[in-house]
Amino acid sequence: MKISYSWLKQFIQTEKTPQEISLILTDIGLEVESLEQVQPIVGGLEGLVIGHVLECAQHPNADRLRVTKVDVGSGEPLQIVCGAPNVAAGQKVVVASVGTTVFPTEGEPFKINKSKIRGEVSEGMICAEDEIGLGASHDGIMVLPESAVIGVPAKTFFKMEDDFVFEIGLTPNRADAASHLGVARDLAAYLRMGYTLPDLSAFKVDSDSLKIDVQVEDTDACPRYSSLSISGVTVKASPEWLKDKLKVIGIRPINNIVDVTNYVLHELGQPLHVFDADQIKGKKVLVKKCPEGTPFTTLDEVERKLSATDLMICNAEEPMCIAGVFGGKNSGVTEQTTRIFLESAYFNAVSVRKTAKRHGLKTDASFRFERGTDPEMTVIALKRAALLIKEVAGGEISSPVADFYPVPSLPFKVDVNYGSMIRLIGQAIPAAEIKAIIQSLGITVVSETAEGLSLEVPAYKVDVTRECDVTEEVLRIYGYNNIAIPAKVNASLSYTAKPNRENVQNLIADMLTANGFLEIWCNSLTRSAFSKKPEEAVEILNPLSSDLNVMRQSLLQPALESVAYNQNRKQSDLKFYEFGKTYHLIEGKYVERPRLLVLLSGASQQEQWNHGAAATSFYHLKATVDAIINRLGLANYQFEEVKDENFAYGLKYFRGDKTLVSFGAATAKDRKQAGIEKEVFYADFDWAMLLDAIRKNRIINKEVPKYPAVRRDLSMLVDQQVTFDALKTIAFKTEKKLIKQVQVFDVYEGDKLPAGKKSYALNFTLQDEEQTLTDKQIDAIMQKIITNLAEQAKAEIRK
Repeated sequence: MKISYSWLKQFIQTEKTPQEISLILTDIGLEVESLEQVQPIVGGLEGLVIGHVLECAQHPNADRLRVTKVDVGSGEPLQIVCGAPNVAAGQKVVVASVGTTVFPTEGEPFKINKSKIRGEVSEGMICAEDEIGLGASHDGIMVLPESAVIGVPAKTFFKMEDDFVFEIGLTPNRADAASHLGVARDLAAYLRMGYTLPDLSAFKVDSDSLKIDVQVEDTDACPRYSSLSISGVTVKASPEWLKDKLKVIGIRPINNIVDVTNYVLHELGQPLHVFDADQIKGKKVLVKKCPEGTPFTTLDEVERKLSATDLMICNAEEPMCIAGVFGGKNSGVTEQTTRIFLESAYFNAVSVRKTAKRHGLKTDASFRFERGTDPEMTVIALKRAALLIKEVAGGEISSPVADFYPVPSLPFKVDVNYGSMIRLIGQAIPAAEIKAIIQSLGITVVSETAEGLSLEVPAYKVDVTRECDVTEEVLRIYGYNNIAIPAKVNASLSYTAKPNRENVQNLIADMLTANGFLEIWCNSLTRSAFSKKPEEAVEILNPLSSDLNVMRQSLLQPALESVAYNQNRKQSDLKFYEFGKTYHLIEGKYVERPRLLVLLSGASQQEQWNHGAAATSFYHLKATVDAIINRLGLANYQFEEVKDENFAYGLKYFRGDKTLVSFGAATAKDRKQAGIEKEVFYADFDWAMLLDAIRKNRIINKEVPKYPAVRRDLSMLVDQQVTFDALKTIAFKTEKKLIKQVQVFDVYEGDKLPAGKKSYALNFTLQDEEQTLTDKQIDAIMQKIITNLAEQAKAEIRK
């Protein structure tokens, strides 16, 4: 949500700088995600000054050019060659001197340089309005009133002031702060000062010539509906002040009528809707629900089928608008509109939320109605909009305010106890301070005792209904930073079953971080297109968007989105890991599975003067997987090639029918879905299975061996299908006690070998912890290994 600093100051008079206010808003729960200095138009007219044309003579070498002398208040007049047909001596004009960058309405900005034009020196430019972003006309230069002062910056002359915009990350429970008024209320409470509402004293009904009957059939979905009519309006472009206000907060101006409704929405937080009164058939407005399947074309020219639960604003014959969500194609304001019907309503939040979700529509109006608007603001906003429309579009108010409000909303009644509030806060705050904060927030104190207060909370504070809610309100205004951290911390010892999940997770996280990996936390919500088993998908009943409509079934897809995000920003060499859960619906039961994802992409090492960059490969990932397995103390597991839709190729480590980890290359389909071109390698650990596997691990301390280890090498020919793991298994079965390690140090396949064969070179490390091995013992063991390799793997030992 964008909030304008200058607009905010229309409600609250403070000398606080934008930077100071940014810190205050964050402290009181309205987190400012960014603060940006903005200008009403690009460039802000920087460098442009007011000049006086002293002389204007025909260019000696061009019929359509003039050579002028212009006084810009800097001493010597500037000689400027100008091609505008309306330039003349005595005019006050806007001048861009040498060195100024000009930002035109269309096209790229350009810098003014001293130059020669057809042989005559030109030291600047006399500007037309489209050349400096003030309009679209290029009929000639801008001629200013005689009262314009020479040398004054154009920015000052046109009253062009820079503004600051706060980007606030509004939480869903703070609907009361979804406007400039709402933010000003919180700021005023913190600063212990008042705020002002727009002056409505000028509002009056000019006639009753355009009465439109309003009937609300569904009072649950529409508890309050306020309206009035205005005649004689002229639909046109908005004045500059209104356009500037909207553009600063990122709203595109449309026309003066629509712009007023958007202005009031962001000013007061109350959505409004305008109908062309001449399109309201039967001069009657009905607030009701239409039959299931009723066709309705919205403003975006999409025909939608209505649900029987959608609340609609209808005329005597047909629907005109989806209440609180989106207008209709045929009932809106056009350039031919002269009479309007203005709506300001309070709709049920749940009803609007369901309708908006059903039709896939998200608008500024539905954003506020879904979270809960202020039922007491409808008439105030209606009058404010009517006065602004009269100011910018003319016309007269042609009907009294019609206000359907059969059951007025009552404030929430809450009793608070000082003792309970202090216990929850964790620090004593004087009762007088608590009361002052509560009153500054607009909450009424009905009665008071020594122990606490009886309160009436205004309806616009939709999330303040309990004592703990009031406590939170007090605490955020008092300041979380003002709550002291106690010097004494009480703790108790507790028994934790082994393995300690947090300790083991931290152990592996520290190891990965030390090896250059970055931990990521991805959203557990993702899009249904990522679900490879749709029948197991855990669907969100009320998703925020279609991209967040299911719980993730794998850690991979959200992580790939992180990879794409980084690679699109030139961060291509990535090493990520994430501890998280996946979610499944299996046989009617919801299942959560703890997982660990490790991911590699890009280069394994950066280019240096003495070596080039090396691409990450499957074996870099395997080394990381093996390091994790070894760090957890796991042994006696099997491995095989993994063959499923999750990997282009890879391996899995398992014990019996339980998979510990699967790892390999991500498929081209998964990468394409995330928009990734480079190869990605990842490992998916079953974290619950790993924790269960190490449950019985015991730490055994052993002395450093006193006797030396011995290495022997063997080179052999084997069939193509024989794996190193098979050879390793044969060796350990041959001699379990003395063989400590078997490694492969060379593999060769090529045309110099018989067809279907490959060459392995293995080394064997032998060691006896009780005595030094003799050559006779070593030779005997190696001969057994050679025999068993020949018998079981058909290996041919190469001499």
